[in-house]
Amino acid sequence: KTTLIRRIIAKLSYKALIINADEERYHEVLSSRDERKLGELVEGYDLLFIDEAQRVPNIGIGLKILIDSRPKLKIIATGSSSLELARGISEPLTGRKWTYQLFPISQLELSRTLNRFQLQDTLEERLIWGSYPEVFSFKGPKQRAKYLGELSTDYLYKDILTLADVRNPAKIRALLKLLSFQVGSQVSLHEISNSLNISKETVARYIDLLEKSFVLFSLSGFSRNLRKEVSKSKKYYFCDLGMRNAVVENFNSLLNRNDQGGLWENFLISERIKQNAYNEKISSSYFWRTYTGAEIDYVEESGGKLSGFEIKYQKAKARKPETFLNAYPDSTWEVINRENWLDFALGNAEPQKLT
Repeated sequence: KTTLIRRIIAKLSYKALIINADEERYHEVLSSRDERKLGELVEGYDLLFIDEAQRVPNIGIGLKILIDSRPKLKIIATGSSSLELARGISEPLTGRKWTYQLFPISQLELSRTLNRFQLQDTLEERLIWGSYPEVFSFKGPKQRAKYLGELSTDYLYKDILTLADVRNPAKIRALLKLLSFQVGSQVSLHEISNSLNISKETVARYIDLLEKSFVLFSLSGFSRNLRKEVSKSKKYYFCDLGMRNAVVENFNSLLNRNDQGGLWENFLISERIKQNAYNEKISSSYFWRTYTGAEIDYVEESGGKLSGFEIKYQKAKARKPETFLNAYPDSTWEVINRENWLDFALGNAEPQKLT
């Protein structure tokens, strides 16, 4: 994100003040709520760029004061975790901001430089090493494993530990490891709380912090017509598979591991969400399951259309979800496997309505 913003600024004609909020010398003035001090900081500049803005206490109030007192000043604030973690940033900026999320490198982005053969050829790399930008600069597995190993330790939880009141960071690490083995499965907060010997409420809070730190994302159960549809449970996925594999300390090839299905499902759903976001496609993502056991891995609702996708790592026939198609007769359904995954990830194909 820092690289991206600096390149954007370089192409603009604005005189820019660039601040790295990891440097505490800026904290006092940015959190001062003093219009005079803030004005002195940005005097003579057209654009203010604050990197890692969540490090500054009450940064939202300071930005609001600058926006209101200097309407011509352009402000860009970035963070490696959700700015909601920064105390009180969101509410002061309501109606005054545009938010952009930068994901790990997507297949959509890679398709601009790699052809379809190359995307297929590097598929296992993405499933094992993930898509954090730094990973692409390392050629050997030892360098990649070392980088991801370091990233998955305290650095991963840096914002959680500093911006939230977390008294037992070891529990968060243990929680993340439990969730890594349940990718693609419904998660019981009650079972996790028993395993970790902490309250269900604490488990829910820690998971919320991991989502706001862009470590995890979740899908809720889709339910509209049937009483027997599961709607309260959630599935949790990792924003990057390299991080997930670092948590479980497993960078083995796909041939030598038993979690291929979970990795495949995580990868495809995250790629679909990335391309929807970058293509500015307004959509909602779910899974679907009934209490009798019928299920669909991924359900997408967009433009009044409901599409179901069954995700299979191996090329295998899947049973048509009659219950789903009968309950939602205008919906579509498709099996996604290693032969057609690229169109799904790039958003080039739409499933066909079944009759």
